[in-house]
Amino acid sequence: MARRKKVYEGKAKILYEGPEPGTLIQYFKDDSAPTPTVPSPAAVEGKGVLNNRLSEFFMAGLNSVGVPTHFIRRLNMREQLVRMAEIIPVEVVVRNFAAGDISTRLGIPEGTPLPRPIVEYYYKDERLGTPLVSEEHVIAFGWASQQDLDDMVALALRVNDFLSGVMMGVGIRLADFRLEVGRVWEGDYMRLIVADEISPDSCRLWDMRAAQEGQDREGIPREPGPLADVYTELARRLGVMPSNVTHTTKPTLIN
Repeated sequence: MARRKKVYEGKAKILYEGPEPGTLIQYFKDDSAPTPTVPSPAAVEGKGVLNNRLSEFFMAGLNSVGVPTHFIRRLNMREQLVRMAEIIPVEVVVRNFAAGDISTRLGIPEGTPLPRPIVEYYYKDERLGTPLVSEEHVIAFGWASQQDLDDMVALALRVNDFLSGVMMGVGIRLADFRLEVGRVWEGDYMRLIVADEISPDSCRLWDMRAAQEGQDREGIPREPGPLADVYTELARRLGVMPSNVTHTTKPTLIN
């Protein structure tokens, strides 16, 4: 078997050259991204298998409703065939509820519903801590054009509608999520697509069922909290749980 050429390796995935021009093989690792309490990546058995299935579920669902993604098909338990795309160096974060960084910056209590989904941009440079940036920064430094930004917002809000509905259907509240967007060329025509992955690593999820059970048992309202054993539980509720994978941990949350 020929040795595959590695194109890129990140904290949670490896990209290899694909079998056809314009394609890549995306391999999901078991490593978890560093967090403030765990500064070094740690291996979590089975996480890559679950994230492969979950990202397939979400990406294929987006494709089916007309939201373009880089996903082509799943190859095996840990790998997907995806389209090669030029990744825009700006993460798009969509927030439905106050949590994490926005609560700290603006003094909004965590769990507060936002008046509408808020879209923020973060410059993709881990050496700088992926800082929050404005549209002015994005356009002035040439990371994306104004038309790109308009298309990115439209794309992100469509993804938000889809994910929020899917999550709500299985008793989960989508507090916020981050999205990577890439450019693909079809002849002389360029369009933007959803790239990277959609999984618990890129979403903040709260368990509405646990909150309801707490209210029924104690007779008082309780706010949803983080989804326990998030990878396994989300895969189970969505019906995409692969066999022989049981170990899970908490996801890396958005700032």
